[in-house]
Amino acid sequence: MTEIHTPRLLLRRWDEDDLPALAEINADPDVMRWTGDGSVLDLEETADEIERWEEEWDEEGFGVFAVELLGSGELAGFTGLSVPAYLPEVLPAVEVCWRLGRQFWGQGYASEAAHASLEFALQDRGLDRVLAIARVGDTASHNVIRKLGMAPEKVLADPRHGHQLAVHSIDLTEYAG
Repeated sequence: MTEIHTPRLLLRRWDEDDLPALAEINADPDVMRWTGDGSVLDLEETADEIERWEEEWDEEGFGVFAVELLGSGELAGFTGLSVPAYLPEVLPAVEVCWRLGRQFWGQGYASEAAHASLEFALQDRGLDRVLAIARVGDTASHNVIRKLGMAPEKVLADPRHGHQLAVHSIDLTEYAG
């Protein structure tokens, strides 16, 4: 079982006890504002999301981690790696992604978790390049991307919803440097 410990977080695979907490995060309009079309997800949609992530672990050897606070054991959200199939113009590619509950914002958890995922991608899984994709205007995500040291690459229209997506990247030589 793949686990990553950071100073404050445990990144781990999903278990059935995580579903209610993630469903609560996904039901918050503020959390989901910049995701997809901005719609919240219900319990069934959240279960489907976790199932897709677990399948990606099995198929790709990487995936999306549950993010747990070491001190309390609370599920803060997720971070990890995924193939951005929703944006065919960037394929083949792997993106680092994250989503945290609102009560965990502004404490550096997203940057800490995303950095651990990026390190996992480039050093453990041997990927040469990783993307981060965020909607134009999503200042919080763009701040995390900047802290990861990723460079802007291009802006594309989301083929599903039409809004603008900023694509950033980093490769192994840039990360190691």
